[in-house]
Amino acid sequence: MHVAGRLAWLGRLGLCILLCYFPAPALAQSPQPSVVPGGQSGVPDARVTGASAGLPNQQSLGGVSGVVVDPSEAIVAGAQVRLTREDQSPSEAVLSDAYGRFSFANVAPGPFQLTIRLEGFTTQVISGTVRPGEDYIVPQVVLALATQVTQVTVALTRVELAEAQIKDQEKQRVLGIVPNFYVSYVPDAVALTSKQKFELAWRSSVDPFTFVGVGAIAGIEQAGNSLSGYGQGAQGYAKRYGASYGDVVIGTFLGSAIMPSLLKQDPRYFYKGTGSKRSRFFYALASPFMCKGDNGRWQPNYSYVVGNFAAAGIANFYYPASDRGAGYVAETALIRLGENAVASVFQEFIVRKLTPRVSNRAQAQR
Repeated sequence: MHVAGRLAWLGRLGLCILLCYFPAPALAQSPQPSVVPGGQSGVPDARVTGASAGLPNQQSLGGVSGVVVDPSEAIVAGAQVRLTREDQSPSEAVLSDAYGRFSFANVAPGPFQLTIRLEGFTTQVISGTVRPGEDYIVPQVVLALATQVTQVTVALTRVELAEAQIKDQEKQRVLGIVPNFYVSYVPDAVALTSKQKFELAWRSSVDPFTFVGVGAIAGIEQAGNSLSGYGQGAQGYAKRYGASYGDVVIGTFLGSAIMPSLLKQDPRYFYKGTGSKRSRFFYALASPFMCKGDNGRWQPNYSYVVGNFAAAGIANFYYPASDRGAGYVAETALIRLGENAVASVFQEFIVRKLTPRVSNRAQAQR
């Protein structure tokens, strides 16, 4: 072989060895991406994909809207509409506009709850579900008027309460016949006004049974020839009747109306009904000499004591001359005080059982 031919052959062999062990730089690099029509790369941009992965798809968000009206279907402006989600994400709130409309934008798909509130109306709660890309329209929201509960407390004044208690007392009759007006079965009965004290005295004085009772007393006195200066017969009976009735009326008004009004004392007997029999017995015996003041405190019964002596003194002017005198006045007054004490003992232990129409108020406090 010629030298030149050998050199050419050796050169080609060396080139082949170089190509086998040392590839061309172009082959060591990554192939270039293919270009799609329109000039855009066929491989997505990694930077764009990474940024989009953490954000919701804007095309999947929806909205919620509606209108708020009252029962007459008039628009309701200013109602608070709050949207909450089951996933406990922060709630949103808007106010209905001048046309009663409300709306929420960019609401993620899924269940939601609307709470609509406005003063004077009942709160409404509405639930729904937003689908991807949906504008959810809430059916017309009708706010019902709130039910207003008004509590009215009717309280009687002290005068009205005292008047009601007097009316109850005027229904009290022993065996349903004999007046029992001056006994209170309500331990904390309201004090009477002066007007009420006079009204009670008048009611007692003109009660039909009072006239019957006076007639019986006059008959007994005539039968026993008591107040003998009046004589016998119809004339004597009429004088005794007039004197007895005068005693009742004068004694009642002086001891139960005039003096109690001046001295601010209560003329009624307050039934005790509790405690030992001994304590109740002495309580009743003391009643002509102890009474309740209009201030509710116990005090000496000046009204009844002074009233009885005053009534006996006035009777001294119309009784027969043979039955007059200072001794007679004192005797008459003391006898009436004793009679009252005995009557109070009967009130405490017997009379109530014989009085059928004791008020419900009194029954409730015993």
